[in-house]
Parts: sequence; structure tokens; C-alpha cells
Amino acid sequence: MPPTEARPDTGPSPEDTLDLHLPADFLALLAADGPRPAAPAAGDLPAEDLPDKDLPAEDLLDRVAGWRPADTPAGRFALVPVRLDRDLPLVTRWMNDPAVAAFWELQGPERVTADHLRAQLDGDGRSVPCLGVLDGTPMSYFEIYRADLDPLARHYPARPHDTGVHLLIGAAADRGRGLGTLLLRTVADLVLDHRPRCTRVVAEPDLRNTPSVTAFRRAGFRLAAELDLPDKRAALMVRDRDPRPAP
Repeated sequence: MPPTEARPDTGPSPEDTLDLHLPADFLALLAADGPRPAAPAAGDLPAEDLPDKDLPAEDLLDRVAGWRPADTPAGRFALVPVRLDRDLPLVTRWMNDPAVAAFWELQGPERVTADHLRAQLDGDGRSVPCLGVLDGTPMSYFEIYRADLDPLARHYPARPHDTGVHLLIGAAADRGRGLGTLLLRTVADLVLDHRPRCTRVVAEPDLRNTPSVTAFRRAGFRLAAELDLPDKRAALMVRDRDPRPAP
């Protein structure tokens, strides 16, 4: 595919809810509204699943499970790697929210979500699915992945150790109040703090998802290009290690 022409930012809408779409070939490689769910809380997680667990000396993403929590204006935030036996019902419920399903396209019975998660959990570590736990409560889902080892790298000039982020906010009550921007900024900082070889954090939300593009911009990402991916026109959002001022 020829290089994609970069286009300037056209100023998307000011909303900031996030539900990002994974293209079909990404999935092949990696293989109800209501109150915020109360379990599994971070305090209920087994000790072996907390961020200070013993881990191999190195992996493709520099030990995501060992990254320490971050203090944010909304509370203490941690990335906790997904475990199927504990987290599958919760993530499945989020995937069946119509607002999430419109972009992730993983609605259906638990086996649909399980297949998506298992492809990453049984892989070589280039993508790590995580719960975003805020003040002890799981409220978001992240995928931290090696963008330079992903099919996305066929569509932009990837650099070694480029790290990608996918995010969804689980409960409708947590959307539309700035948490998307806050979490994106926090997770990008965590990536850059814990991955010294990584110079950029990238994402590829659907270009039509203007709330998502806006949230990325407010979190310090810039619109680097528009990409023709297999099943969507995407905004290539880039957070540099030294973020550029917003235009």
C-alpha cells in the first residue's frame, strides 16, 4: 500500500468518550449501562496478579504487569493484566454495551470475548490486555501492544518499540466527564516511564469517532496522518516522548 497522506487536524467535537475499533486483521494476529462494577476490586486481586509480582527479567513490553500504579486527580490508577477465569464476565458485559460494540465489534456470548483475550494471553507477549483499575474498581479495558510488531506497522513509518494503546471505558456513568483524556495521558506516561526504548505511543481510532480523537489530542497526542486500514479510515494519533504543544 502506498504511503498514506497526512492531513491536518480539522478540530473534532469536544466530547471525550472512548470506544476504539480493532480492525479484523489486528484481531487475526492477536488471534449495560449502570453503576461502575464493584468487583474484582484491586484489593480482591490475588497477590500474584498485583503489579509488584515477580516477573521474568524482560519481555516484549517491559513487564507491563510490574508497572507501578499512578496517582491521578481522579484517584489511584493501575493496569492489571486480565485473567480469563476472573475477568471474562466483566469484559464480556462491557463488549456488549452498544456504544462499545459499535467500534470494537466483539458483542456476543462470552466465547467471543474469550477468543479475543486468549489470542493475546497465549501469544508471545506483544499485546497485553489489562483492566484499568481506579481506586480499587475495574472501570476500563486497555490493550498495550507493540505497534512496530503489529499489522499497523504496514501502514505508517513505524519506529522500533513504538507502543500502541486501545481503550474502552466500561460503564456509561464513567463516560463523558473527562476520564478518557485523563486515562490516556496517564497510560501514555506509564508507557514512556517504563519503556525507555520507546519514543512514541500511538493509537488508530476510527476517524469518524471524533470524541475519541479529541480525547487523544487533549491527552497530548497529535494527529500524524489519516490511514486507510482494512476496514476503517483511521486517525494515526502519536504521543511523542516530548509532547508537542496542541495547535
